Amino acid sequence: MNNAPLSGFRVLDLTNVLAGPFCCHQLAHMGAEVIKVEAVGRGDLARQLGADPELSNKNMGVSFLAQNAGKKSVTVNLKHPQGKALFLKLVKTADVVVENFRPGVMHRLGVGYEVLQGIRPEIIYCAISGFGQEGPWVHRPAYDQIIQGTSGVMSITGDAGSTPLRVGYPVADTVGGITAAFAIAAALNSNPRGTFIDVSMLESMLATMGWVVSNYLIAGVEPAAHGNENVTSAPSGTFEAAQGLINIAANKDEQWDLLIDHLDLAALRERPEYATREDRKKNRSALKAELEAVLKTRPARDWAKELNRIGVPSGAVLTVPEVLEMRQVADRGFLHTFENVPGIDRDIQVATTGIKLDGYAPIVETPPPQLGEHNAEIWGVLGVNAEQLEALRKDGAI
Repeated sequence: MNNAPLSGFRVLDLTNVLAGPFCCHQLAHMGAEVIKVEAVGRGDLARQLGADPELSNKNMGVSFLAQNAGKKSVTVNLKHPQGKALFLKLVKTADVVVENFRPGVMHRLGVGYEVLQGIRPEIIYCAISGFGQEGPWVHRPAYDQIIQGTSGVMSITGDAGSTPLRVGYPVADTVGGITAAFAIAAALNSNPRGTFIDVSMLESMLATMGWVVSNYLIAGVEPAAHGNENVTSAPSGTFEAAQGLINIAANKDEQWDLLIDHLDLAALRERPEYATREDRKKNRSALKAELEAVLKTRPARDWAKELNRIGVPSGAVLTVPEVLEMRQVADRGFLHTFENVPGIDRDIQVATTGIKLDGYAPIVETPPPQLGEHNAEIWGVLGVNAEQLEALRKDGAI
């Protein structure tokens, strides 16, 4: 993409698995040059993760392929003096360093923020961790499900019979990563100066729970699991139809009127238990049964088309394969195909950002890299010739 927002910025990605790689993936799509700095021999753990064992055995696991397109990969041993020296030379050329080690690891390796700022005063250093860089939980290990549990997300997911329940994808990792990307982009937009960004996955999740947290802090309402019901209004939630479920959000009085008229249930308007939004909320179970008696007579997708056409927000509940096949997604450039990817010799299709800039969906041009694929290119620019490169490799420095 010409004139990409982050074009000209160099990001060193020292991260593993999901939150950090997802953060840097967003930056790559926005035009930043992202160099993935990986451990010698094994690289990002995500290279061995995913639903396809064959790809994992090739060190190009699905979990890695999902969020590392557009990046370059170099290997370096930060515990080796020459490896560390080489990394510090690379830092002098960078604008951003991103890491998601446990707090204190980078400092113990001798490449913490103070060291890096000493050689590159303008460096933006982003540390992503489960609980932040300080506090009584600072040294706790954290994975997505741990954060989902400690943040309260699991306690409000599901219904009375199933809560606490894990959200069906790594939402805490993803939210932590996108929070970090936002903070980095903001820092890059400020006057050049050293910046230390401390991203707590726990606090990032709580920040996205604004309504739930505020209902407790301000209104004194303790959060609870309500399944597929939207407790702020009724009828608003998931309803049974023929051939699937449908979400309907008749949150305004005019939407309520449109809905019952379309379902030939106008008589419900005269019932005192449904007279106002608050009345409908109190009697939502009985109202749900009234509506489902009609909705079950026809397919969910048919109802969704009709209700949306008259101004009642609706949508059939789809599976992931179903929505990916929809023209609304398939025709907007959200999915991108890389052909004959080196290291796996097959085509892959990956998700992008969900963003369009002036009508263009930003997308990186290169597929996910093989481990150390760009060693010669990146270290060579720093003055390491082929003979020295091989010596460093044999010595375990890279």
